Amino acid sequence: MKLARAIHFDESDRNVFHRPARTGEWAISGGFEFSNWVEGDLAGKARQAFANGWLGIETFGRVTFVAVTQIEPAEIDTLAAHLAGHFVSVYGAPTVEIALPTAMEEIAQMRALCEDHDANTLLVVQRHLTEVGVREEYRAIRAEEAGLEQFAIHGSLDE
Repeated sequence: MKLARAIHFDESDRNVFHRPARTGEWAISGGFEFSNWVEGDLAGKARQAFANGWLGIETFGRVTFVAVTQIEPAEIDTLAAHLAGHFVSVYGAPTVEIALPTAMEEIAQMRALCEDHDANTLLVVQRHLTEVGVREEYRAIRAEEAGLEQFAIHGSLDE
């Protein structure tokens, strides 16, 4: 069974998101947050979260990259309960019990996205507002394709 964890290559997420996810926390798309957004909502850090932020399930912060990894079945139940609690406290779901199936569905969608990818595959999300709502697109970067030069600035300490 696979899911994705937040991963950081530099400090940029701390600067572009209101609340950055913690490195290593489990993550899902979190597109539900934007289900009723309009163009006027897309400004500043909120725009960045909308455009390409995965949602960390522990901090409910955002992250640009996630990495596919194995997850134990018992962890899924804990994550779903935590996400259901978030639905109650932030989105007004009546009870955790009522919100739990929706939380499980959100996690199942992310598991399905991760299932066909090898461990350590990086995933990125890109969202767009359309006339019928939010459209999400995903891109996978296999570990062997992700060279350091994609994420690091090289130079000399002697300069």
